[in-house]
Amino acid sequence: MMEAIPDEQAAIDHFTAIRWKNGAFCPHCGSTRVYHFSDKRNHKCGDCRKRFSIRVGTIFEDSKLPLRKWLLAIWLITSHKKGIASTQLAKDIGITQKSAWFVTQRLREAIRTQSFNRTLKGEVEADETFVGGKEKNKHAWQRTGGKQGGKGKIAVLGVLERGGELRTTITPNMGAKNVQSVIREHVEPGANLMTDEHGSFVGLARDYNHHRVNHSSGEYVRHYILHSNGIESVWALFKRQIVGTHHWLSPKHLSRYLGEMTWRFNLRELDEGDRVNALLAQTTGRLTYKELIA
Repeated sequence: MMEAIPDEQAAIDHFTAIRWKNGAFCPHCGSTRVYHFSDKRNHKCGDCRKRFSIRVGTIFEDSKLPLRKWLLAIWLITSHKKGIASTQLAKDIGITQKSAWFVTQRLREAIRTQSFNRTLKGEVEADETFVGGKEKNKHAWQRTGGKQGGKGKIAVLGVLERGGELRTTITPNMGAKNVQSVIREHVEPGANLMTDEHGSFVGLARDYNHHRVNHSSGEYVRHYILHSNGIESVWALFKRQIVGTHHWLSPKHLSRYLGEMTWRFNLRELDEGDRVNALLAQTTGRLTYKELIA
């Protein structure tokens, strides 16, 4: 990437080509009457008469970092399977840890704008996991008492189409109403649905070819095809991202880290450059530091 984007103007030109692939427009009023200054960095709207750069209206607006450093940060966060820690990113691109953390959170904000245009079909796996520290490792005042059912942890549900896309979400609890509403939202009726024996999945047979694997009795695969190993591997990857890369993350921002992992997993077949361009194409919107820490 550093060879393809050798300087700041190359970074600006690259981002401009992606954001204005369908033609230039004003980020303030949407007008297509845009005039370009000779410095190739500033523009002016022919209708509202406001001046702007290609950064205005994106997550890069008001950032003092060169766009080339932003592109390098995008390369790093989209290339590592388990993400990158803000401390490491700070060293890699030469900024403070606080700035690096804000950079990664802005990128996760852009990732959150992804849209799913289809429901999952064919062979689909669904499984839950719980995110949170072990009771024995917590301070006494943090302990909630009890370990079963994810008590004191955050419930997360994942749905994976085999060979296809992943959907993940945080749920208030693992009640059947919450779990099944997510599955029905994302999975096409009639699909072959694989789950474990958790009670929240009871009743899905009305809409799906529902197969349950009984983990509590030591069963993990039946007839070589009935299993939920794919989605369980996703959770293993996400737990490694937390434990091995970030070490700790706030429950407040858990959905952002979950969205980052999901986005990267869904684009796993693309090469590094295409993933960078895919993220650059959805950078519209802003996130201020005040909003982030509110």
